[in-house]
Amino acid sequence: MTQEEFRTLTEAGTVILDGATGSNMTKAGMEKGVSTELWILEHPDVLMDLQKAYLEAGSQIIYAPTFTCNPCGMKNFGKEKEVYDLNCRLVELSRKAVGDRAYVAGDITTTGKMLEPRGEMSFEELMEIYIEQVKALCDAGVDLIVAETMLSVDETAIAVEAVRQVTDLPMMCSLSVEADGSAYFGGTAWEAVETLQELGANAVGVNCSVGPDQLEGVVRMMKKVAKVPVIAKPNAGMPNITESGEAVYDMEPKAFARHMHKLWEAGASILGGCCGTTPEYIRELSAWFRK
Repeated sequence: MTQEEFRTLTEAGTVILDGATGSNMTKAGMEKGVSTELWILEHPDVLMDLQKAYLEAGSQIIYAPTFTCNPCGMKNFGKEKEVYDLNCRLVELSRKAVGDRAYVAGDITTTGKMLEPRGEMSFEELMEIYIEQVKALCDAGVDLIVAETMLSVDETAIAVEAVRQVTDLPMMCSLSVEADGSAYFGGTAWEAVETLQELGANAVGVNCSVGPDQLEGVVRMMKKVAKVPVIAKPNAGMPNITESGEAVYDMEPKAFARHMHKLWEAGASILGGCCGTTPEYIRELSAWFRK
């Protein structure tokens, strides 16, 4: 996918992303404390069935399940030397699931570690981590790159720079923010838009952390400074934690879609769901734009 093709896609109308992966794997029996990526490779049909359901629900872009499949994330499971092979295998699952009926995005994310001088992660280390994963994703044949659930503007800027060192594929970026638009490790959603679009991001927005009912003002602020499409991929409301530690999300699919339509009115044009959402949420969301 070229950047011009991405621009044509986004200018043609609202783009529908997929919904959650991790929370649906948990529902399917994935244990706590394991690597989602490694679990998926052991249970490929679960992931492929989910992504086929997202496709049928209306998703135009499907995220490959490569979220934390980088040297830092895989080191926790003794697989840091296998990042290239793991990413290729995970992308292959998504490609098999959707064929050429949707675009497959290579998914990268935060390491969860703060950058120096506030934390232990150096610019050079983070750049190398992203470059290694992005090279694998590109060789695996993804159509675009997405950096999601990012925790600061600075680390996302490094991700964009890393991607641009490797490829000219389109890149989307979304940060996890509080209801007031502030990112957890620094910066705001609108600062992210201003910074990242100048560095070469093709779309910028928010995902995870809160529900769509809390993001209308944030989206309006992003839209005011945006030269690129604005992304909204929130959770299915706020989670309630059960006695067993399970997160249960409180917003039903129809309510989620209504609130997402308000985010569209506020200026978001690339829409999807994060934690707690299922294909039914994406089906209800897609229905708003087929009326």
